[in-house]
Amino acid sequence: MTAYETMPFHLETERLTLRPWAESDAAEFCALLSERGKGTPTVERIRTSIAELLAATATTGIALLPVQRRAEGDFIGYCGLIIGRSTLEEPEIAYELFRRVHGRGYATEAAGAVLNAAAATGRKRLWSTVGAWNAPSLRVLEKLGFERDRVSTEDKGEVVWLTRSLP
Repeated sequence: MTAYETMPFHLETERLTLRPWAESDAAEFCALLSERGKGTPTVERIRTSIAELLAATATTGIALLPVQRRAEGDFIGYCGLIIGRSTLEEPEIAYELFRRVHGRGYATEAAGAVLNAAAATGRKRLWSTVGAWNAPSLRVLEKLGFERDRVSTEDKGEVVWLTRSLP
């Protein structure tokens, strides 16, 4: 196995800051997850999830990071690298933003910063898996140069697997 550099955990773009999780993110993270329509997790459960994310980051050197708007300073979602359905060598890029900020290019901007951070680790390829129904997310990945690899069928429906080589 190749040793990879640790991903930078503080990323800045023109409009956004991506940074490590804090316990104070728990309530907003709960609200974001509740937008999925599958109930609202408890703040305690989310605090545990945040602790698990931080522990995983310490072990893997990759991270899912909260996304904040720089001007407003508000939490609008997360973006980063996860193992997900893939591997530590070729992790997945993942993001989720509040519906109220959809359509403004934030996901593309945040994911672009994460792509650069992934390239800085020495990795050669990233994956993303997206529900076939999620056209906006597929558009973001297309803008970032991801290409469809295959489609699989899972319990929740069809999943599109996309991949992108890193410079």
